[in-house]
Amino acid sequence: MYKIMIVEDDPTIARLLASGLRKWGYDAFICENLSNVTNEFAQTQPHMVLMDCTLPSFSGYHWCEGIRRISTAPIVFISSNTGSMDMVMAMSMGGDDYIAKPFDMDVVVAKIGALMRRTYDFAATQAAPTHCGATLDAAQSVLHYGDQKLELTKNECRILQTLMEHKGTVVGRDTLMQRLWDSDCFIDDNTLTVNVARLRKKLDDLGLCDFIATRKGQGYLLEGE
Repeated sequence: MYKIMIVEDDPTIARLLASGLRKWGYDAFICENLSNVTNEFAQTQPHMVLMDCTLPSFSGYHWCEGIRRISTAPIVFISSNTGSMDMVMAMSMGGDDYIAKPFDMDVVVAKIGALMRRTYDFAATQAAPTHCGATLDAAQSVLHYGDQKLELTKNECRILQTLMEHKGTVVGRDTLMQRLWDSDCFIDDNTLTVNVARLRKKLDDLGLCDFIATRKGQGYLLEGE
């Protein structure tokens, strides 16, 4: 049973989410310590986090960064802020999806189910792709290069996995967005740019400079070894 931690300061919304998710078989629980979300995450080890953006003490972005230092578990932001910059901020901080309030519970459940399948079921059945001496462990969201290990967010892992599965071929931005979020209708184009830029920085720091090439107006690719 997948465990989901709900980080929400509105008790009515928190109870609604917990009740709705439990009906679908998830072990949903509400974060009790909103002044130390990272510590509660570390103690409970959920498979996924539903995170409000506006919280007491610190914002959801702050807690997302803290969780990202210790885990690659998916983080879905749920917020009444619907501007594109809010969505970009959520993704740049390490979020995997963004749901606007007021929300339809059926949509929330569908998005969570799709993200759970992509994160845990799908990744576990794939052979480890390689490129230029780097090997991707999609199940653990880790890239191995020599004796180094790079932890990736789920979005970074899916971007890299898609490119490695099609290395030598240009992968369009629409294709990547559909792989990440099922439909590009829900995502601002800037969000993909932010995720790719963050992934490139991590690869550069690992010593894999120019690992991902850009084809202007077409997309991205891993060039031949």
